[in-house]
Amino acid sequence: MSELTPRQIVAELNRYIVGQDDAKKAVAIALRNRWRRQQAPDDMRDEILPNNIIMIGPTGVGKTEIARRLARLVSAPFVKVEASNYTEVGYVGRDVESMIRDLVEISIRMVKTEHQERVSDRIDEMVEERLIDLLMPHPSDASLDGDSTREERRKRTRDKLRTILRNGDLEDRKVTVQTQAPAGPMIEIFSRGGPDDMGIQFPGNVNPFAPQKPKEREMTIAEAREQLRIDETNKLLDMEKVVSEARKRVETSGIVFVDEIDKIAGKSSQHGPDVSREGVQRDLLPIVEGCAVNTRHGVVRTDHILFIGAGAFNIAKPSELIPEFQGRFPIRVELGALGQNEFVRILIEPDNSLVKQYQALLGSESCSLSFTRNAIEEIARVAATANERSENIGARRLQTVLATLLEDILFELPESRTGRVEISGDDVRTKLDEILADEDLTRYIL
Repeated sequence: MSELTPRQIVAELNRYIVGQDDAKKAVAIALRNRWRRQQAPDDMRDEILPNNIIMIGPTGVGKTEIARRLARLVSAPFVKVEASNYTEVGYVGRDVESMIRDLVEISIRMVKTEHQERVSDRIDEMVEERLIDLLMPHPSDASLDGDSTREERRKRTRDKLRTILRNGDLEDRKVTVQTQAPAGPMIEIFSRGGPDDMGIQFPGNVNPFAPQKPKEREMTIAEAREQLRIDETNKLLDMEKVVSEARKRVETSGIVFVDEIDKIAGKSSQHGPDVSREGVQRDLLPIVEGCAVNTRHGVVRTDHILFIGAGAFNIAKPSELIPEFQGRFPIRVELGALGQNEFVRILIEPDNSLVKQYQALLGSESCSLSFTRNAIEEIARVAATANERSENIGARRLQTVLATLLEDILFELPESRTGRVEISGDDVRTKLDEILADEDLTRYIL
C-alpha cells in the first residue's frame, strides 16, 4: 500500500471498469486513507475512522465490480450482502451482525490459503512420503530394522516408487486411506443463517454436534493425494495464528459492500415484508459506527471496517434514509447510466471483457473468434436499444445479447470443428434485428 497511490488504484480499476471516474476516485482515496491511518501516531490512530461511501446509480453500471476489484487489489477481506435480506430484531430474517461473521470466515479462508502457499513445497513432500507408505507399508517385524541389506533394498524400492508417482503412472491405483469422517448431527438446526446467527458458539473448529471418528476409505492415488494434502495442511498450519491474523485483517482492512440499500429507505408500512425497513437501518447503525461483534472465532471490532452502500434509488431517495444512517455514510458518489458508446468500450477495453471471454471459450475447441468493429458497434446498439425499450439493466444486457448472438455457434461448434469464426455487423443485424423489432420478443429474449 505504501507504493499504491490513489492514481495507481484508479488506473488498476480502469483495467476492468469503464467510466465512473468519481466513484473510482472516492474508493481510491478511502483505500489510501487506510494506509495513512496506519502511519499516524498511536494515540491518534484509533480516532481516525473510515469515510464510508454510498454509491448511487442504476443496476449494471459497475457499483459491485468497483468494490470487488478494490478488495482484490489489496487482498482485503470482502463480503457482498443484500440489505433486503436483513430484518429488525424480532422479525424473521438474518441478523445484521451475520455480515461480520461472514466476513471473518472469508478472511480466515484467505489467510489459510496464503499460509498454505508458503508451506506448499513441504506439504507436497509429506504427501508424497505418505503415498509411498500406503503403496509400500513398513515391515511389521521389528527385527528387520537392523538389517542394512534389507534397508538399502527398501530404500531403492521407495525411490523407484517415488519416480513412478512423479511420472503420474499410478494415479488410478487403489489404496486404503484413513480419514476423519463427521458423524451425523445429534440435533438439527433450522435457521437461514446457521448456528452463528442463533448465538451458538463453538470453541475453535470443534463442533460438538458432529464428533469426528476415523474411517477407512478405498480411493485412487489421485483422490488420496487430495485427501492427504488436507490432512498434512491441517497438521502444519497453526490455526490459532491463522484466526488471529484473519481477525486483525478484518478489523483493519475489511470491506463490507451493502447492496440494495435503497430497499430499506423510506417510511415503513405497518404490514408486509417492509415492516422493519427503518428498524434495519437502526440495527445497522452500531455495526457501521463501530461495535464489538461476537463470532465463533472471537470478538471482532467493526470501527475501522470500510462500508460501501449501493442502490439504484429510483423509487426511494437517499434523503429518505434516517438522518443517523446518512451520517454514517458521509461520502456520496453518483454513477452514470451506460449508453451505446460506453457499451462499445466495455466490449473492447477491459482485461476481462465479454468478447475476450468468448474468445477464450471458443479457443478451448481450437476455434478463433473475432469481431469486426462494425459488429461491436451493432452489439452495443442492440443492447442500448433493448435497455431503452424494457428494463435498463446496464452492462448486463451485453451478456444476454452476446449469448443470443453466439447461441448457434456454441451449440454446433463441437461437431462442425470450425477453425475460425468472424462476426460482422451484417451477422449481428441478421440475427438480432428481427428480435429487436418485436417488443415482446425483445422483452423476453433480450
